[in-house]
Order: sequence, then structure tokens, then C-alpha cells
Amino acid sequence: MYCSPFGAALLIFSRCGCRFMFLLLSALLGYIYSLQLDTAPPRWVNFAHGLLLFLYQTFDAVDGKQARRTNSSSPLGELFDHGCDALACTFEALAFGSTAMCGRSTFWFWLISAITFYGATWEHFFTNTLILPVVNGPTEGLMLIYVAHFFTAFVGSEWWAQQFGKSFPFLNWLPFVEGITTYKVVLFLMIAFGVIPTVTFNVCNVHKVVKARNGSMPLALAMLYPFVVLVGGVLIWDYLSPSDIIRSYPHLVIIGTGLTFGYLVGRMILSHLCDEPKGLKTGMCMSLLYLPFAIANALASRLNDGAPLVDERFVLLGYCAFSGLGEILSIQQIAIEPVDIYLEYGYSHARK
Repeated sequence: MYCSPFGAALLIFSRCGCRFMFLLLSALLGYIYSLQLDTAPPRWVNFAHGLLLFLYQTFDAVDGKQARRTNSSSPLGELFDHGCDALACTFEALAFGSTAMCGRSTFWFWLISAITFYGATWEHFFTNTLILPVVNGPTEGLMLIYVAHFFTAFVGSEWWAQQFGKSFPFLNWLPFVEGITTYKVVLFLMIAFGVIPTVTFNVCNVHKVVKARNGSMPLALAMLYPFVVLVGGVLIWDYLSPSDIIRSYPHLVIIGTGLTFGYLVGRMILSHLCDEPKGLKTGMCMSLLYLPFAIANALASRLNDGAPLVDERFVLLGYCAFSGLGEILSIQQIAIEPVDIYLEYGYSHARK
């Protein structure tokens, strides 16, 4: 029985969107009870964060099992699933920022999750396999996060915001870390033992494949440039901002950046499914066009006694709207045009 690409997209989107709503609700609770992510929400909110993340992970696993059991998996489903997971990094970072009172450091928690996700997608683009280590983010990583939410429901969010030596008195003999905020120690540990090894393996695996195919490693690395420009552009904007946007409006900054990140991931997955040539994609760069305007507006404040040309709250709202519109147009294009061949003939046939 033939199903139109748009109809199939609606079906898959409804399945992915169902579990995605759990994290959207979690981020909304964080926004309501901790506007700048630096005040303690009620403890039931911490418990809700953990429960909603657990439900998201469970529904995600069940959806994949069901698709494989019924032989109904498809490239379009893969695209929506990974795109949904990319956006999940954004909303779960906001939820954890609320639980741990991370404030502006919430952006860095989002960034480390985005780096590993983007690296895995980039590696998959070249190797055609998504290899996860024995201990990985989608399973053990998410489990640790919702356990942290549940734990915080008992001890309170203030536990994360106090010095590490007070949170772990038996470790206050450790040099350097005993006076650092607990959530910052966790951030450093995640970078040292999670991000750096993962990115190293991503680069090594891609290098092996590129070398075996006599390809160009600089061309492969070029696909990372849009993500680097995205993060660098946001950090420059924050540095020039007279209102310290990451501290004052963490939800808007992270949501706008997360939506753009989701677009970049989606375009890379689509390029992989359509077997496009390796290298920098013009479509990925189009999502970054808003940043020069935002940076110029912040820079103008340096020349205008600290007053930007446009209030940065409106600039951030425009950033979210621009990023969201790009995501919607991407979904529309994916649903109508290039995936039709995969729905018609199947993934293995199309990649021959």
C-alpha cells in the first residue's frame, strides 16, 4: 500500500512528537519556576524533570523496537528520530539547568551534549554505521541524568550550587576542586571523560574511512564548520552583548541555538540519506545568516553608550523565530521532496 511522503511524514512526526512533548513540558516547567536557571524550583519540579526524561527515553526505545519488529523502519523515520533527539539535547539541557541551578553554565551543558551528538552524526555520515560504546549517552547517560533529577528532589537544587567540598565532605581534601561549585565540577568531569574521548574516536574513525577511500580529510572536516561558526557566533554575541544574554535570557539563547543545531543535524542526515557528495553544504550555512545581524546589533552598543540599536530581547525572539522557521521549512522539504525515493524503493535499494 502506497503512502504519500507527506502522509508518512505526519505519521512519523506524530510518533516522534509524542515523546518530544515530554521534554518540552520539562523545559516549560524550568522556565516557569526558574526564569534565569539560577533559582531553586520546587522539589516536585525536579521529580517531574526526572519522570519526564524517563518517559522520553522509554518511548524512544519502544518506538525503535516497534519499528524494527514490524519492519516499518525507514530513512524518513531515521531522519525524524535523530532530528527529535537533536532538539532533545536543547530542552533537557534547560531542564537540568533548572534542577542544578546552573545559570549561564547551562549553555555549556547544552554544548557538550551537542558536540557529542554532532560528532556521532558526522561520523555516521562517513562510516554508514552508528557505533555506540558500552557506556553511552542515549542509555547510561540519560539514566544518570534522570537519577540526578530524582536525587535533587530529595536534597534540593541548592546541593548543586554549593561548593564541591560541602556536597562531598569526604572529598574535601582534593586540591583545586573543593572550592568549586558542584555543578561545575560535574561539567569538567563530563568534558574530560565524555566529550574529549568521544570526539577523539569520532575523528579517528572518520580519518580511517577517508584514508581508505583516498578522500580528503579537510573536506570531511569542512562539514564541522557550520557548527563551529554557530557556537562561535553565539559566544561572540554574548561577549559583545550589553545585557549578558546567556545569563539574562538563557532559555531564548539555548532554544534559538538548539533549533539551528537541529537544522544542521537534519541537513547532514538528509545529505547522508541522499548520498550527496562529502563536504560543506550551502544549505547548512543558510541557517547562520541571523547571527551577523545579532552581533552587529550588540557591537553597536559599544559605540552607542551601551544601548543597542534593537532591544536584545526582541533580537533573541527574532533569533528563535528565524531558527524555528528554518526547522519547519526543512521538515517540509524533507517530507515532500527527497525522501520520496526511499519511501518508494527502500533504503538499501536507494543507496546502491
